[in-house]
Order: sequence, then structure tokens, then C-alpha cells
Amino acid sequence: MLRFRIVHTCGALALALALGCASSQGPEQLEQVERQARAKYNMGIDHLQNGRNAAALGELLGALELNPSDPWIHFGLAEAYRRQGRTQDAVRHLEQTMKLKPDFQSARLNLSGVYIQMGEYEKAARHAQVLVEDPTFPTPWRALTNLGWAQYRMGLRDQARRNLELSIQYNDRHWPAHLNLGILESAEGRRLEAVSLFQRALDLEPGPLAEAEAHYRIAEVLIALGQQEKAVHHLVAAVESKPNGQWGAKSEEYLKLLR
Repeated sequence: MLRFRIVHTCGALALALALGCASSQGPEQLEQVERQARAKYNMGIDHLQNGRNAAALGELLGALELNPSDPWIHFGLAEAYRRQGRTQDAVRHLEQTMKLKPDFQSARLNLSGVYIQMGEYEKAARHAQVLVEDPTFPTPWRALTNLGWAQYRMGLRDQARRNLELSIQYNDRHWPAHLNLGILESAEGRRLEAVSLFQRALDLEPGPLAEAEAHYRIAEVLIALGQQEKAVHHLVAAVESKPNGQWGAKSEEYLKLLR
């Protein structure tokens, strides 16, 4: 299940580079180090954006060796580690990012998302709340979605609903809020509302993994409503969306039970 939406909540990786300077080096040495670190950082981000995670790690670690005080390098490394499932390393670099640049909003958003992945919902909620209360944060719906999901997992369903609904009011095209609110509504027994929210998430074309989850969850509701034929249609669609993913596999298992 996509929880934090890192994008399904992960902020887009910035390509700007803000390098610090080591006072023990002369101007020419500093300029050379800056160029080398910038080149490695940019190559690392290019690899990351094109799915070459191992290559990205190599370049970003090289950039970090050249300039360990650059928050952008730590930010990029955190995302590379997160994609490998190394959440503790991701947290470590995001925390270092924020030590070096306390107003780094995207790092705080990602930290909230990684804590959600780790099941650290109280920590996730605290970081998301900071962004919700920050009038300079340009995409409050992302923070509200993380906050709402964390609250849902903490059992604070009324607060979760308010924040997820507010996220949708800010940006009706933010599919993670629709999907998460649908999960909440389904858990509360509001099945038709849940199906409508899952369908809205699908309409926004969130990508194969999220589409597979939405189809699976619609099928669950339809089976509960006695609409097995329609449910089978959505289970097949889930398998076709992401056959090798979690939700495709779960859908295949469900189909075997129904057939």
C-alpha cells in the first residue's frame, strides 16, 4: 500500500546545488572542488531520475566525500537510500539535511513520508504538522495527506478525515489523498463513498502500483456488496496494472478463490 505518497509524497528532487566552503582551501582549490562535487551531484540526480539507483548512490557518495556539508547532496542520498528500502540511512541523511538547512521544506516532507514507511506515525505527524502550519510551504496538500494518513494509522480517524478532505480541497488532483480517504471510508463502512474515492484516484492516472491498489480495494468493496462479477473485472485490472507488485499478487490470489 502506498502510504506516504512520496510521492506518493516525495518532493521532486531539486537540481540546484548549494555548496559550502572549507576554509583550509584556497580559492582555486575551492572552485575545483565545487565543480567536481557539482558534476557528481548532477550525474547522481540524473541516474536517480532515470531509475539507475546503484549508479546514483555511487555518484552521490562521491559528491558527499568532496563536500559533506552540502544539504542537497544529503537530500539526494536520502532518496536513493529510500528507494533501496534502507529507511534508516534515508532518515539519517534527511536529518542531516535539516541540520545544515533548517528551512528545507522538501526534506521535512520526505522525512514525514519515510517515518510513515517505518511505521513511526507520531514522528511523521509532527513533521507534517510543521509544514501544515508553515504559510510559506507551497504544497500544503502533500503535508495534509501525510498528516491525515499518520493520524489514521494512530486511530485518530476524525482528525485524519478532516485533513485528507482539506488536502483534496487544496488540490483535487492529488490522488494520494483520494486513495487514503477511500481507505478510511471503507474502514468506516461507507462503501459507496470509498468506491467513488478509489475511482477518482484511478481517473488521475497515478501509475501502475497505485492503480493496482485502487482496483484491488474497489474489488474488496464490491465483493462485500455482493457484486462479484464487477469485482473480478477490477481484480483482473489490478493484475494487468502491476502483475509483479504486491497488489497484483494479492489480486491473483483473490481471483483463484472466486473462480
